[in-house]
Amino acid sequence: MAQTLSKKPVAGMKDILPEEMEIRDYVIGVIKDTYMSFGFNSIETPCVENLANLNCKAGGENEKLIFKILKRGEKLRLDEAKEEDDLVDGGLRYDLTVPLVRYYSNHTNELPSPFKALQMGNVWRAERPQRGRYRQFMQCDIDILGEESNLAEIELILAATTTLGRLGFRDFQIRINDRRILKAMAAHCGFMQDDYDAVFIILDKMDKIGAEGVEEELLKSGFDKGVVDRYLALFADMDKAPDAVSYLFDELGNSLEQEVKTNFLEITESVNAAKGDFFDLVFDPTLVRGMSYYTGPIFEIAMPQFGGSCGGGGRYDGMVGRFTGHDVPACGFSIGFERIILLLLENGFKVPKSGKKTAYLVEKGISGGRLCEVMEQARQQREQGDSVFVARMNKNKKFQKEQLAAQGYEEFKEFYREELKH
Repeated sequence: MAQTLSKKPVAGMKDILPEEMEIRDYVIGVIKDTYMSFGFNSIETPCVENLANLNCKAGGENEKLIFKILKRGEKLRLDEAKEEDDLVDGGLRYDLTVPLVRYYSNHTNELPSPFKALQMGNVWRAERPQRGRYRQFMQCDIDILGEESNLAEIELILAATTTLGRLGFRDFQIRINDRRILKAMAAHCGFMQDDYDAVFIILDKMDKIGAEGVEEELLKSGFDKGVVDRYLALFADMDKAPDAVSYLFDELGNSLEQEVKTNFLEITESVNAAKGDFFDLVFDPTLVRGMSYYTGPIFEIAMPQFGGSCGGGGRYDGMVGRFTGHDVPACGFSIGFERIILLLLENGFKVPKSGKKTAYLVEKGISGGRLCEVMEQARQQREQGDSVFVARMNKNKKFQKEQLAAQGYEEFKEFYREELKH
């Protein structure tokens, strides 16, 4: 007897039913239309990348989650393999940033400067699945390459928030910080430069474990208690200050370059002047963003409905140089597509309709000229902007209509061999 095949998708993957797919297609359309209105150009990169590129120390913890691909044909020599690298040479992309930088490096002479890229596509990570997180999921990125001024950050924040607003989201926050501010705070309090990454990894847990938890972990890691006390006192004093940004900049003094202060204030003032009233831009000195490639301003979407982050990004001026030998200014923003879809589904979101959805139920005996008449009528109605579903009439017509109504069909037309009944 033949083996029964599994009906379920691989763990961490999921099948998408028509009701969800309709919402996904609609959201993709809104995202693309909005981003293109800001001058972004849609691109596409392969889902498979050279393994050396994926392991270039640009992906942070994601590099531990790569789905690796065996070498093919004569290159695959199982009998000679001594370690994993002898067997694999490619991998499924874990994000869209590394592929974008490779793409830009390969096509620089064919692209405008600055280049505003829009890329949407599936990525893969071998991680533990949880609510709103899968091993295969859609990412939605916008990036600006070749723009060294803070106009890149301003445009990215406004484009992403405009998109969320058009999808109906309100009362969310864009949390903003700067990696250079993080480093200046650490230096001001006495941490050594080689310890910054370890300190920031712990600081990034502030919203989960609180100041006491951060203090405990810093001390367990062997950092001087006096340094840790000064560091946490700086955050506590900012919380009490009427203007945390002004207080911090005054406190840091020469530890932070004037250019960084001016740049940060220009971004926040410009976004606040141009944004609508459906989100707030908030300075968050504990915002770290896990990727080690960030070099300047960083930002994150905090959405109370989800209880966590729904996207983010920042400036990564040093990554293109890893491919070309010449650094190019770059900045990007990624919307958490899957989490947005989850929120819309949980809130019963319905795709706006410009035309009505009509179901034609055709008696099984209808054929020939009568069937041609039905199909012609359906064509005419579709040309008017309506959606028309044509199907043979089931014996249990009532149940058939109930199923179609659940899919949004609001009008039913029944066609019989002898006459048309409404």
